Amino acid sequence: MLTAVRPRPVKEVHRDDPIAIDSPDLDWRRRQNLLTYTQVAVPDDVAAAVARYLGAFGLVFGAFDFAVDTAGCWNFFECNPNGQWAWFPPPMTDLIAEALADRLQRGTNP
Repeated sequence: MLTAVRPRPVKEVHRDDPIAIDSPDLDWRRRQNLLTYTQVAVPDDVAAAVARYLGAFGLVFGAFDFAVDTAGCWNFFECNPNGQWAWFPPPMTDLIAEALADRLQRGTNP
């Protein structure tokens, strides 16, 4: 999941243990407590596209779902404008909470 809070840079959270599309564990929620996550760099073209998406729809926050294939290509699925993020481990949750708090303190000015 990639989270974005305008105007801060986007943060990508990567699940460390990829699951094959034909796996019985495809629904990651069934074993959520066994998964680990890492923050990874977001390619510039993906970050720019996410920023344009948020701007086009007048959004301040978005939880974007992507899959990265074996060739490193990012495939967009959806944007959840009220996506859940508080279930991530504290280091990642803290980054998102801080970005949202900064935005709230700033008000409507980007």
